[in-house]
Amino acid sequence: MKTSTYRGLALACLFASHAHAGADSSNEAATPTLPPSDHVAPPAPTNAMEPMSPIHMVDVMGMDDNAMFGLVSLDRFEYVDTDAGSALAWSLQGWLGGDFNRFAFRSEGTREHGRIEQADVELLWSHAVAPFWDSKLGIRHDIGRGPDRSWVALGVQGLAPYGIDLSATAYVVEQGRTAARFEADYRLLLTQRLVLQPRFEVNAYSKDDPAARIGAGIADAELGLRLAYEIRREFAPYIGIERHQLFGATADLAHASGEGRGDTQWLAGVRLWF
Repeated sequence: MKTSTYRGLALACLFASHAHAGADSSNEAATPTLPPSDHVAPPAPTNAMEPMSPIHMVDVMGMDDNAMFGLVSLDRFEYVDTDAGSALAWSLQGWLGGDFNRFAFRSEGTREHGRIEQADVELLWSHAVAPFWDSKLGIRHDIGRGPDRSWVALGVQGLAPYGIDLSATAYVVEQGRTAARFEADYRLLLTQRLVLQPRFEVNAYSKDDPAARIGAGIADAELGLRLAYEIRREFAPYIGIERHQLFGATADLAHASGEGRGDTQWLAGVRLWF
């Protein structure tokens, strides 16, 4: 009896040992060992509702706010048919920098009868002040008709609700002469490649500038509509129509020099960016 009892106890112990080993092996299989990595994940916030710090965001999402990027965009490069003849017009902008601070430049103007009729170039420091909004600070230099002038520029540029791109800039030069420019445009996708773009621009000045045929107050406004076909996102030829209207003293100066107070312009051009 003693021998059989001992033999039974030994079998029970052996069975328990195998069962325990099997349970451990199943637990190990349920929790696989992760491979070693050089990138250690940051600790999660103690509170589930607590937002991650910028350092955690960079580590987790792989983003760097100080990385350098750049873009050059030729928004308008077009042949324009006006009452006074044909002209070449352009609007160019670009930037280089990170998400918060950038060096930016802008230029727009027209060339008529083999010479620059009116143009300006702006060199700006751009700083992000809100999501989709940047402040602008820099200089603007005018060339072409009238005396060359250099202005201090201060403004904002960004994306308003419903996807409207807005830009408002004030300019100051010596002797208390000031100016302002407001621009708005919108891109309406008719198809995946066909884009309709309405655009509006208005310029105002605080003092008369007869040499440049500019009067005080609201000087001129442009309201246009362009239809583009995006062969690629970076390249889109377009056609359009635009109304250019002069106001107040500016219209009087143009009329005195034999020009009209406004005209409707047909145009064809190309938009590209890289």
